[in-house]
Amino acid sequence: MATSAALRRALLYVPSSSPRFLTKSLSLTTDNLTYDLEDSVSPSQKAPARTLLHTHLSSLPSRPPTIRELAVRINAITTPHCLSDLTTLAFLPAVDALVIPKVNSAADLTFVTDVLRHVSPSRHSSSSSPDSKEKPIKLIALIESALAITNLPSICAASPYLDGLIFAAEDFALDLSLTRTPGLTEFLYARSAIVTAARAFNLPSAIDLVCTEYRGEEGERRLREESKGGKGLGFNGKQCIHPSQVGIVQEMFAPSKEEVEWAVRVAIADDKASAAGRGAWTLDGKMIDAPVSGKARAIIKKAERCGFDIESIKSQWQSQEPE
Repeated sequence: MATSAALRRALLYVPSSSPRFLTKSLSLTTDNLTYDLEDSVSPSQKAPARTLLHTHLSSLPSRPPTIRELAVRINAITTPHCLSDLTTLAFLPAVDALVIPKVNSAADLTFVTDVLRHVSPSRHSSSSSPDSKEKPIKLIALIESALAITNLPSICAASPYLDGLIFAAEDFALDLSLTRTPGLTEFLYARSAIVTAARAFNLPSAIDLVCTEYRGEEGERRLREESKGGKGLGFNGKQCIHPSQVGIVQEMFAPSKEEVEWAVRVAIADDKASAAGRGAWTLDGKMIDAPVSGKARAIIKKAERCGFDIESIKSQWQSQEPE
């Protein structure tokens, strides 16, 4: 069940064990910045990293304006670190979301939800008003195993705070003894299952795998190729492991200028067609009906959130007529 319509084109991980990275992160521009306590932090540094992150987040007067959402990736609930992560960090006002790794069943999210209600009751009370300034912490579940894919329906229905799913390709490949290839065809079933489940349960975010290549022209080419493929499957965001990936990912997962202009033309002409009692019509020789106009309006809505000047584009195409 979704708690918002978050925009998470890029989800950038920052290791929480590095004071330098924590300080530098505040100057970044990204839809989502996720401070990591899991994979990027060695076992011996879990507790110091948690303390360091608590100090860092406690010192923030507000979220930096260039960052839409601050999240924390906690340790898996099967580890001895998870409960301490939650009780130390979940009550901090700066935390907008929690990324939950290795979610295999609904019980994993039920556990986190119960802890949130105890640790931060003012944000997670069933009687909280939708207009309350204290918004609940959103949960984003990492899907990393065959068991998780099998349990997707129950996982998606497990918590009122669940706001998205993330595909963790490397752990999934390990679980199934797969070898990752450039074409990513070995992940097609799992990726399709994740985006389908997210849409079926009205979760705002379906976030794709990490591109492990990010240096030089080849890294950029690979990142663009993966982003295009993920968007084509239905993902609306991608995990990033380096700040240099964020700009490209957010560009690739935003509507293109051509898409936005097409959508505006369709919406303008559709309003005129509806006023004339026409249910279907054509534009550029292609039939436009309710599903197509609905897609166009969804593109416009997302484009506005991505910074497009929709009113200016509407002014440019105000004379568009249905054909």
